[in-house]
Amino acid sequence: MRKAFSMLTAIFIIVLMATVAAFIMNLSGKMAKGTTAQFQREQSMLLAKSYTEYAIMAVTANEHNSSNCLNDISGNYGGSDGYDINVNISYIGRGLDGSCRTLSNDVNTTKSPLNIIVDVFVSYPDPDHPDDLNMTYHRRSLQKI
Repeated sequence: MRKAFSMLTAIFIIVLMATVAAFIMNLSGKMAKGTTAQFQREQSMLLAKSYTEYAIMAVTANEHNSSNCLNDISGNYGGSDGYDINVNISYIGRGLDGSCRTLSNDVNTTKSPLNIIVDVFVSYPDPDHPDDLNMTYHRRSLQKI
């Protein structure tokens, strides 16, 4: 009678330990997934800020009154499974060329500065759905030139 009780106790403890181990593995996987998602979001935020500054620098270096107005910038970071960056630049100002993506061209004063709206879209694959879904981070900035 005593040997059977010890056997049942041992089986119960093994089942309990296996359940706790499964819970710990599940929690560990969720923490790793959360850390990866947080890293990717932070990376996309940094890329968006960097490409915003790059777009501002490129617009100041480019002649916006000529026929080669800068409207779009695209880039890739990290290869085919990395981050795709698309920058759309819209202009608000006076005397803009027809090739510029213009939001407003009828500013009243001649001394008003040129303003640009920079929209940066950073998309990256979701690790849970690598073929189906891309996550996208968007940043919009208004800058006087």
